[in-house]
Amino acid sequence: MNYTVMMPAAGSGTRMGAGHNKLFLELEGQTILAHTLSVFERDPWCEGIILAVKESERSKIEQIIKRAQITKVKSLPEGGTERQHSVAACLAAHKTRGIVLVHDAARPFIAQHVIHKLADSAYEFGAAVAGVKVKDTMKYVKDGIIEETADRERLWVIQTPQAFRYELLEQASRNAERAGFLGTDEAMLVEHDGKEVRIVESTYDNIKMTTPEDLAYGGYLLKKRLEETV
Repeated sequence: MNYTVMMPAAGSGTRMGAGHNKLFLELEGQTILAHTLSVFERDPWCEGIILAVKESERSKIEQIIKRAQITKVKSLPEGGTERQHSVAACLAAHKTRGIVLVHDAARPFIAQHVIHKLADSAYEFGAAVAGVKVKDTMKYVKDGIIEETADRERLWVIQTPQAFRYELLEQASRNAERAGFLGTDEAMLVEHDGKEVRIVESTYDNIKMTTPEDLAYGGYLLKKRLEETV
């Protein structure tokens, strides 16, 4: 099932403490952004990439795309102050409808088989997100006091990609804008619209590069993957 992937890449990444866009940090000699783009460049199901960027970083990102020999980037719309605004800009730049994926540009370790399951599920049901089951015991806490232990079997950690039929996500995005509703991810917009969202089990390697500790682990994952292909 072919798809177009949209990536909001206009964030600041303050928790990384790098002083600039964390996507420009390098793992094994290549930027985080280049690693993530390469995943979709290699996937035959991916028809195109739309990347929402800061205007001040456009030239830098174009250089990264060229250096990494990425050919599938179709558009670089200007991103907004919030993730939701950047995704809306990507949706507005999209021309062919069909299945769309939204993916964090700072998640370079998504597995291709998970991407394909998401695209198929979105085609069949309308909306699907990647996630993994929580490993630890989870508790509800108020004012420093445990109130209740959550049912771990029903709890998932949500990742990206998140996959949708274009029309469903575009309508949810427009409705959220009209209502002044700001969601933490695209699934939340679709849920707010009263639509069902399916879960597709992902891998624990699909981490988001958020802190310096994540960079260290990302370097380990890259080396492990290189060893597996030798």
